[in-house]
Amino acid sequence: MAAGVTIEILDLRHFAAPVLRPVLDAEGELWSKRLHWDYRASARLLMQYLDNHLLPGYAALESGQVTGYAFCVYEETKAVIGDVFALPGQDPETAVAAEPAREIESTLLKHLFETLLNSPNVDRIESQLLLHPSGTHAGMFRDSGFEIYRRHFMVQQLAGHWSSPRVNLPAELELRPWRDEDLNAAARLIAMAYNGHPDSLINDQYRSVHGSLRFLHNIVRYSGCGVFSAQVSHVVVDRGSHELAALVLGSRVSPQSGHITQLCVHPSFRRQGLARILLSVAAAHFVRQGVSEISLTVTEANANAIELYKSEGYDCTHIFDAAVWERDNAS
Repeated sequence: MAAGVTIEILDLRHFAAPVLRPVLDAEGELWSKRLHWDYRASARLLMQYLDNHLLPGYAALESGQVTGYAFCVYEETKAVIGDVFALPGQDPETAVAAEPAREIESTLLKHLFETLLNSPNVDRIESQLLLHPSGTHAGMFRDSGFEIYRRHFMVQQLAGHWSSPRVNLPAELELRPWRDEDLNAAARLIAMAYNGHPDSLINDQYRSVHGSLRFLHNIVRYSGCGVFSAQVSHVVVDRGSHELAALVLGSRVSPQSGHITQLCVHPSFRRQGLARILLSVAAAHFVRQGVSEISLTVTEANANAIELYKSEGYDCTHIFDAAVWERDNAS
């Protein structure tokens, strides 16, 4: 931010999509460069909300132009901070773009915190700023009473060394592709699999069947994390009970990149290699779609999962922060 320039912070709902287009385009370039994700679908959804003046948050104005924004969404008594981003500064000596303007982003977050923390109907706030490297805004979150959980963004380069996976399952289990009617059974599985899991501290949807179903609808039906691929996604079914023993869900996040949006195994069926089988099945189907790399995210505290992913050829390429605030725990 140039010396002497005044930044105004205004309600995001005052602005229509075209005004934020330069900011969203710049953010999209960073998503592509840093994570190999195509941000355009997310940007289109944001612009729809902006044009309808329905997106709660704040915009930063510098010399009459929007240079940054932050927004949240409300889910009953919970608020989710969806994003914060400011346009990179410009080095006057080289005309080369610098890192995003963290001072502006911090100011936007400060305004958002003040609104949410003082809202009597908000009892919990969650945030996963995937684009921002760990530590970028961690100090601000901690100072406002948030707990920070580091998460790893891991990538597997496929590079043509995938063939048909070997699927050796016990006789009582069956592997098959995902079906739309699996939603309710998958919600039950996720709630069971994440009981006492570190990720249930970060995302409280995992704590109940109802919340898990909401999570699945966002992933499967509303493209909440790329374009859902039913061909990549598979389930392992217990032939006796017809309940799901394990599942893997995958999405396309760019022409060259796939993403594992969910992988879980029922506690009663662990230590049978089901997660490893599902990872290989998903990878094989991603290869058939022309994908050259697969990514996934995992909480740093989940050491066993990280070791599994490393053994399957995943490397950590980026670390980001998840943050959680709860009113009962706030000072």
